[in-house]
Amino acid sequence: MALDAVQKFKLKKFVKDLSVFRGRHTELVTVYVPAGYDMNKIISHLQEEQGTASNIKSATTRKNVQSALERMIQHLRVIGKTPPNGLAVFSGNVSEREGKADYQVWSVEPPVELKQRIYRCDKTFVLEPLETMLESKELYGMVVMDRREATFALLKGKTIVPLQKISSNVPGKTRAGGQCLMPDTKVRLASGSLKKIDNLKLKTKLKSYDFEKGKFIKSPCVAAWFVKKAEIITIRTPKGSIKASKDHLFFVKVPIKQMDDYKIVQKTARALKVGDFLLYVRGNTIQDAIITRISTRITNVNMVDITVENQNFVANGFIVHNSAARFARLRAGAAKDFYKKIAEIMKEQFLELENLKGILFGGPGHTKHEFIEKDYVVDQVAKKIIAVRDLSYTDEFGLQELLQKCEDTLASEEIAGEKKVVNKFLNMLATETNKVTYGLQQVKDALELGAVDILLISESLPEQEAEELEKKAEEFNTDVRMISTETREGVQLKEIGMVGAILRYPIET
Repeated sequence: MALDAVQKFKLKKFVKDLSVFRGRHTELVTVYVPAGYDMNKIISHLQEEQGTASNIKSATTRKNVQSALERMIQHLRVIGKTPPNGLAVFSGNVSEREGKADYQVWSVEPPVELKQRIYRCDKTFVLEPLETMLESKELYGMVVMDRREATFALLKGKTIVPLQKISSNVPGKTRAGGQCLMPDTKVRLASGSLKKIDNLKLKTKLKSYDFEKGKFIKSPCVAAWFVKKAEIITIRTPKGSIKASKDHLFFVKVPIKQMDDYKIVQKTARALKVGDFLLYVRGNTIQDAIITRISTRITNVNMVDITVENQNFVANGFIVHNSAARFARLRAGAAKDFYKKIAEIMKEQFLELENLKGILFGGPGHTKHEFIEKDYVVDQVAKKIIAVRDLSYTDEFGLQELLQKCEDTLASEEIAGEKKVVNKFLNMLATETNKVTYGLQQVKDALELGAVDILLISESLPEQEAEELEKKAEEFNTDVRMISTETREGVQLKEIGMVGAILRYPIET
């Protein structure tokens, strides 16, 4: 159950008041009585603890513990019966001066049912169960993803509840597919220098041949990845050799019969024959390189596959085709299917979920933005995404990282509601003056008439006056909002009298 503004304010103040006390030794007593638990059993237990405390060596500590327990027992006897939601009781010597006695006892029926029983003597009061109740009970969806996997969860307060984890079928950069060369193959850069293909960086400009224009051009490398291959074909010519996967494409010069001409065709390495002419580059000229020998070796080795903007490059002196666009299309298609699956799960998990305040979204690199910007998610779900963050992980660690990086957003969301209602009040104060009022006496008068729809109370208003207003508001079913002073709007309410009201109907002032 989510606390309303008044419950939250009162409990927050109670916790704050008790958190300042410190015992000199383990002498502050905390007791939590669960809902439905017999109060007499609690009193009997505390009486037993009084007897046990007689064994404490320090006379001062012994006296403080026994006296705190006695005050608590007397207090519980007056209460008599455990309240419906249980009871939290605190007692101890809270004097700031050593050697002086100031035994106090406090109790509160929490707004949420207590399910745990606690007895503890410590240097501070045990307030964690009450602090937990103050945590937001609204739900937030959480999604962390990249092309490989996606993890879905719910955030309840500060607890992450995993929902589902899925993996994709998108071929990775180290998976089979594509046409490849050995890592030590030397490619010709546009500058004229050579570089091993496994050291090639993206956007590096390679020497490439424009067959339509009949000239060499500069063409950047746009993708590169390792591929495991089980078969290597070695092609030898008088001008050099090259090792490639069986599906790698080479440009071959083929004479046209009955014509003194030739054409250029593409052949895979396994389709090449001795006597075929490959295209060999020397300087800025293309020469014939006749294949003299072809051999095949069965192995298991990592090879390198690249994609070049102009679709060909120079490797070990030979003009070769880059990775088939087919593999890139396979990757893109698999990614698209995976994105659709993520979007469908988000719809199933989050669309109809009550109390969902928003969705936190994250992942490594650009993939998360690609997913969101391509409109895979239905509008009703997309509108709930309130934060997108760069992450290092996509699993349970990613969820923790996402929570950490969204703390600012969650804090903003918590105060967004009160900012909205105060802004509404301030706007009406400027445009519909007869529908609002402010100031302690004016608001009291409006409450007496039953004219107040929403009562705004600043946390800076003295507690006694706030309680008086709340009591009157209950008589007329008035919505009460406690407004913090941590926002500009909250400060404005404080400055105009700490109390404001949005009215059900205009009243004469």
